[in-house]
Amino acid sequence: MIWAGRACKVARSLHCFPIPLPWHKVERVEARLHSERALNKRARSRAASPLRRLIGRSRQLTSAGLSSRHTVPLTLYGTVTWTSTRHQHGGSRRDVAGVLSLSAPVPSDPDRRGRRAGHLIALNVAGKGDSLASWDGSLDLPEQQLIHRDCEHLVDQLSVPEDRKAAVMKDVESVVTFYCKSRNVKYQEDVSWIHLLKPLVDLQLPRSDLYNCFYAIMNKYIPRDCYKKGKPFHLFRLLLQYHEPELCSFLDTKKITPDLYALNWFGSLFSFQCSVEVTQAIWDCYLQQADPFIMYFLMLIMLVNAKDILLTQETDSKEEHIKLLESSPSNLEVEDIEDLFNLAQYYYTKTPTSFRKNHQSLFGSSLIALKDDTDLSQALCLSVSVSEILQASQQQGEGVRFFVVDCRPAEQYNSGHLSTAFHLDSDLMLQNPGEFSLSVKSLLEAQKQSIESGSVAGGEHLCFMGSGREEEDMYMNMVLAHFLQKNKEYVSLAKGGFMVLQQHLADINVDCPDNGYGHWIISTTGSRNNLSSYADGDSNGDGKGVKSLVNKMTVALKTKSVNVKEKVISFIENTSTPVERHISSSDRLGKPYRGVKPVFSIGDEEEYDTDEIDSSSMSDDDRKEIVNIQTWINKPDIKHHFPCNEVKENGHMFASHLLVTATHMYCLREIPSRKGFAYIQSRQALSSVVKITSKKKHPELITFKFGNSSSSGVEILAVERYLIPNAGDATKAIKQQIIKVLDALES
Repeated sequence: MIWAGRACKVARSLHCFPIPLPWHKVERVEARLHSERALNKRARSRAASPLRRLIGRSRQLTSAGLSSRHTVPLTLYGTVTWTSTRHQHGGSRRDVAGVLSLSAPVPSDPDRRGRRAGHLIALNVAGKGDSLASWDGSLDLPEQQLIHRDCEHLVDQLSVPEDRKAAVMKDVESVVTFYCKSRNVKYQEDVSWIHLLKPLVDLQLPRSDLYNCFYAIMNKYIPRDCYKKGKPFHLFRLLLQYHEPELCSFLDTKKITPDLYALNWFGSLFSFQCSVEVTQAIWDCYLQQADPFIMYFLMLIMLVNAKDILLTQETDSKEEHIKLLESSPSNLEVEDIEDLFNLAQYYYTKTPTSFRKNHQSLFGSSLIALKDDTDLSQALCLSVSVSEILQASQQQGEGVRFFVVDCRPAEQYNSGHLSTAFHLDSDLMLQNPGEFSLSVKSLLEAQKQSIESGSVAGGEHLCFMGSGREEEDMYMNMVLAHFLQKNKEYVSLAKGGFMVLQQHLADINVDCPDNGYGHWIISTTGSRNNLSSYADGDSNGDGKGVKSLVNKMTVALKTKSVNVKEKVISFIENTSTPVERHISSSDRLGKPYRGVKPVFSIGDEEEYDTDEIDSSSMSDDDRKEIVNIQTWINKPDIKHHFPCNEVKENGHMFASHLLVTATHMYCLREIPSRKGFAYIQSRQALSSVVKITSKKKHPELITFKFGNSSSSGVEILAVERYLIPNAGDATKAIKQQIIKVLDALES
């Protein structure tokens, strides 16, 4: 009995063993082992490639406790006997893939027949008919000349014997042409998916199998919208931010988006940059896993590997950074692939499962994609389903564990909250920055203690939970942005907030009221709330009081500092005195306008307005006139100028200037890259202002609502929010100018 090559070494280090090889294969394996030793000897003598740094990391992760089930031994296809195994297992591709992953690992250059059979089985196209049989073979697309040129260039990159070159060229061009015709795809210059054919052509597949394999890979492993600024790349940025916030922030600063360097990675599954041998080694593992999302983590490893070089490079050239990243897979060699997959699997296990479950529509032919209109380009961070949060707190051992941070106002939190949630009142960020800073320190200390104590509330991964109502969660988004700016890793958002959590628990309890989920929601006021009442918005309920985990954490912090303890209690109970309003609802509003009730009003923003229209829905592209800020401020018709910050619904703030003339209000948004210049972000007639509101707790945050009035009522057309220092003076000046406009119109 003999053990196979490098997989044996890894298996021993992980205390597991691969399947022994049958005796009749011993001679072949011995020859390959001899060949591998020679390759390894040459490898040791050459200069280490950049990926070698990560190989050491892979070994450290293994010794630090990465279990054998999290590793991916380099399993390459070896023989064609798997075809009969397929029949024994009833033809299930998933079952057969499982058998493949347990087959004997072959250390180097497996025979072409074995790999070919393995690909056909893993892609579930073994025995499939000829899709091109009914095609007349016409090569007559408008872009046929371009297709022919690219196919010729592709074949030239392969080691195809001269006597077979013409036949191979014809097959490749036929496959590309038929795919474009059957899928109604317009072929364009420099498409990356054509390179998927390189490793397939090397397997010497007949034309029917070549097309079937190519089509299966395109359908299952190439994501939808795989083009510049496409959704797959926005999702990858969120994954990078989750694990490597510092690197993500660096690339954002340089305006290097993932599509600029990873378009060919994803579009060709690395076949564009890597040699055929390396690509085949990657695909051997990738196709057996049958999970297209692994590609995200392979790409993540590419960036983690390049991080040190990127952050220490002396050049500031955006093009050089992109070139470095784009070419990084070309440094891979066959012996690196095992470590590459082990590292990818490590990051996979450190990522919430919602990453995959929430975005299944990116792959395959599911009609769900037609309904998926999620705009990931506007997402602050990864979102996690409430069901995963609940399941994570129940699981034992390894896996993603969440430390839930409830950012709702104190009165909402006290009336009912997730039993494992820590409270951080997001209002404090604007109302009392010093207390907010102390609260954040207390939060991180509580997280550390809960992990060390093995508490069910403990977890490395911070998950922020809001109310689920967009306007209220605006302040939570500011808190999220604060943590992201501090380069805090493992930051996520509970999808749908507390409102969805209530509904989820109520749905669970519909058919099984005694399943024990009721303990998830507790009240610090002394009563446990009924789930169905929560779903209806009623916070009153019966039941025995349960001590909140937050109170336990507060007690745990007591030994640290009396001051810290008092501050924690302060921000949990929110005992701060409400800030005095700077606008009174009794202010003069002027005479009724055109025989209808007053449409312009000033007051406090107490409730969520259901008729409100988010100004972010308005296109900024229509208002992108660039002007000199000082020139505009000095214009003779400018009556007032107020420096401010424009606040978007997602919590983003932009340095801006409000300028008021006799009839209009302008917002100029500063351009960071051009000092002294700004975009004209909005032009609004003062006569269209129907409401100005402020929060009691945030008097500096002013909301302007613009619309039209008629006998049937008021139609809100736009909403703009600004954080204005000395907001009282600003709103008073704007109010007086509005009243002048209304009086003039009336007279």
